[in-house]
Amino acid sequence: MTSTFGGGVGVSAQGLPGWLLPVARAAETVEPGQLSRFLPPPHGGRQSAVLVLFGERDHAPELLLMERSGSLRSHAGQPSFPGGALDPEDGDPEGEGPLRAALREAEEETGLDPSGVQVFGVLPRLYIPVSGFVVTPVLGWWRRPSPVAPVDPAETARVFTVPVADLTDPANRATAVHPSGHRGPAFCVEGALVWGFTAGVIDRILHFAGWERPWDRDRHVPLDWRA
Repeated sequence: MTSTFGGGVGVSAQGLPGWLLPVARAAETVEPGQLSRFLPPPHGGRQSAVLVLFGERDHAPELLLMERSGSLRSHAGQPSFPGGALDPEDGDPEGEGPLRAALREAEEETGLDPSGVQVFGVLPRLYIPVSGFVVTPVLGWWRRPSPVAPVDPAETARVFTVPVADLTDPANRATAVHPSGHRGPAFCVEGALVWGFTAGVIDRILHFAGWERPWDRDRHVPLDWRA
């Protein structure tokens, strides 16, 4: 698969490592309803994008995440993908806009060099009802890794990578229980609880890439879980 959005940011699965091909193939066929029950409304919603960035360290696949600052008014201390709302300069939300936004936000939040990222797929838009964001997950391969760290400590507490093997390990999987009663997949990794939208996307990627291993869905953890 090779394509270009608006003559700018290209999307290509050429040259990916073999272990990442199942994710690229899944991105071509997965339907929105297979990823989440929360889908964008016909009108409205704030367009945004996140970068789901896969890398490799010592021949072991990993995924880039960041942890929001504990002082933020919303999502304080919550692990997430780098990302944010589209700016006017990002371009058409129906074209290259989400790709540009995902790379721009990742650079602004983690300091990564976007020229080292190969965008190889785009998942269907999803919706976060509590914030009104319409989110496009942009899939990237960290072809040339660059140093990463919080650019603004007031916004980002830390930037870290999680081995994919840890995400697929049943011992690290659980169901997060929100005070509202909502339940969803969660990952107890790197001393933090990954839950909410981020965990939902990871959960579906693992499933449709064929990486998911059976895990105990009756293991419940609170949102303030810490190792």
